[in-house]
Amino acid sequence: MEALQRPGILTAAPENETRTRAATLVSPVNSHNEWDPLEEIIVGRLDGATIPSGHPVVTCNIPPWAARVQGRVAGFRYPRLLIERAQHELDQFIALLQSLGVTVRRPDAVDHRRRFGTPDWSSRGFCNTCPRDSMLVIGDEIIETPMAWPCRYFETHSYRTVLKDYFRRGARWTAAPKPQLTDELFEADFRVPEAGEPMRYILTEFEPVFDAADFVRAGRDLFVTRSNVTNRMGIDWLRRHLGPGYRIHEIESRCRTPMHIDTTFVPLAPGKALVNPEYIDVDRLPEVLSSWDILIAPEPDPIDERLLKITSMCGKWLSMNVLVIDERQVIAERPHTGMLRALEAWGFEPIPCDLLHYAPFGGSFHCATLDIRRRGTLESYGPD
Repeated sequence: MEALQRPGILTAAPENETRTRAATLVSPVNSHNEWDPLEEIIVGRLDGATIPSGHPVVTCNIPPWAARVQGRVAGFRYPRLLIERAQHELDQFIALLQSLGVTVRRPDAVDHRRRFGTPDWSSRGFCNTCPRDSMLVIGDEIIETPMAWPCRYFETHSYRTVLKDYFRRGARWTAAPKPQLTDELFEADFRVPEAGEPMRYILTEFEPVFDAADFVRAGRDLFVTRSNVTNRMGIDWLRRHLGPGYRIHEIESRCRTPMHIDTTFVPLAPGKALVNPEYIDVDRLPEVLSSWDILIAPEPDPIDERLLKITSMCGKWLSMNVLVIDERQVIAERPHTGMLRALEAWGFEPIPCDLLHYAPFGGSFHCATLDIRRRGTLESYGPD
């Protein structure tokens, strides 16, 4: 039966017409690995950044003295001096990306001091400096991750303007189940294990949680570290969601406070991966990497600036937190000359840039970005 059409009345398009229109959309999101030529990227924002709460999932990853300070200053704005230095470097980094022909998108500015909550808890926010943590790009799909940080519970809302634009233009947009983040998720008597003791994690298996930054991609193979923000249930959720077309391999980390793989294991090109010799036993890497060239990261250059030593949330191995532009060009920290020389010796073209003062807000080049489109297709880089 045909629907009546009256003047001024819009009728729904037939179902087959809607499907045809959807099929003709070319997704603006397309990224399968860490090294295909980069075309579009999201870069984080410092506006409204707020010192995160003293929640155990935050403080378990920093020294005890820093955790005590954290509890006293949580919820306050970051000092202007830190913001200004980081913003200057961030602006230069964005200009560098644009000069390389990369389209840069940004989240909305947010006041992270505003309090929010669920029926079980309340918190202030943190910042939206590191899109790499809260979203994972797999092919043409963006997955919002179920983060274990209460202060980051609604962080992806600041990216909704961009996400809705990508969705309207053909991208797939998924959100993992929002976690409850009740006390059952966290070990009440957790303490950081000493060297030689069995690994312990602050997370239980109460529900699936993970940060996207605990994963890196190499086509059909993904690599993950279990950490204090990613549990086995979270890894299992992603494995089932992606299905049999992908394989997820765990990289064992010897770090006593593991959080995020991109200072531990970093794919740089097909068959080439940068590894942290302090955290990784190369003899225990997954079998899929047996044919890869394993590049041992050089000891990071010491950073003498006292302010950074006090305020950085990240360890010395942030020198590994590079951003690959293509199979040849790699953006790396200018002060880490040892890393720049090593990349050159391995056949890459390092591009020096400054972002050291971004560390108090969560990371460096890889953390501060989310590659949305790389020019390439889904491939397998290991044995089938």
